[in-house]
Amino acid sequence: MQFGFTLKPDLSVERILGLTRQAEKLGFQYGWIFDSHILWKDPYPLLALMAANTRALHLGTCVTNPAVRDITVTASLYATLNVISGGRMELGIGRGDSSRRVLGKKPVTSSHLEEAISAFRSLTAGGEIQYEGQPAQITWAQGSPPVWIAGYGPKVLTLAGRIADGIILQFADPDLISWCLGFVWQGAKEAGRKRAEIQIMAAAPAWVSDDVKAARERVRWFPALVSNHVVDLIARYKPEELPAALVSYVRNRAGYDYRHHCEVESDNKQFVSDEVVDRFCLLGPASRQIEKLHALAAAGVTQFNLYLMSGEEDSQLEAFAREVVPKVGHHTAALPQG
Repeated sequence: MQFGFTLKPDLSVERILGLTRQAEKLGFQYGWIFDSHILWKDPYPLLALMAANTRALHLGTCVTNPAVRDITVTASLYATLNVISGGRMELGIGRGDSSRRVLGKKPVTSSHLEEAISAFRSLTAGGEIQYEGQPAQITWAQGSPPVWIAGYGPKVLTLAGRIADGIILQFADPDLISWCLGFVWQGAKEAGRKRAEIQIMAAAPAWVSDDVKAARERVRWFPALVSNHVVDLIARYKPEELPAALVSYVRNRAGYDYRHHCEVESDNKQFVSDEVVDRFCLLGPASRQIEKLHALAAAGVTQFNLYLMSGEEDSQLEAFAREVVPKVGHHTAALPQG
């Protein structure tokens, strides 16, 4: 299993770069950042700085969407960042959540997403596309970055199985990940692809502590974030088409205030039970987290993406890297001593 981290761009630029350098030193292979341009700083200048301050980290959005920015703009941004980083960029993209909803707009359709990904790949490889009836080409671009698709619903997951290099699943629940991967593998089979061609990411916060009760309060915001996607699924699918373990916990959800998106102390989290927190996140002693990561690996997960937005980011990054990662799997760098 490989390991990545995700930052929320509400931190200072200095802190973002400090955490990025720290994570690379600790052996993480991926560095991701949220894209929600109204709520927080824009990710692309930050990605340029993250690339300039690292040597090996693969970097990208977790996640962007094809509506807030025209896909030709996203392609040019990534082609430029690929030059800056020496080919280390990877695109995380989905239908759109906070960056769309905070503007009163809906996520895009799966067909829109598929068309955008096709255009992105062609443009970042220097190819020509037909864009609204006109030829378009980024002639200097080369080396199209890998594309990770984020989603929960059967349509997007099947699409991801057909075309994605990687899948982003925002929870650390092995049973729900197995359900999601059923659709991914179906799409891969339809496209004649092998499962080994597709990377699987579980993205969630973790909190290393012997005090499980306190740890829960540091990450309870996360299932509240996921609830936005669940509510969207309920509106588009029949109840019997979705697992009860995914949809039942939102029954008492009163609403969601994006002004407090991903905040530890946000009232958005009040409806989330301890049981859901335990299923969706990694928390508690390192031994408990190691056991769960092994279960995630058995379900098919190839990368765990640590959401660093629960406070005390540097100390938790260090604790996770020292106490959890070495007992799980592939680790590219020796941990520094002292």
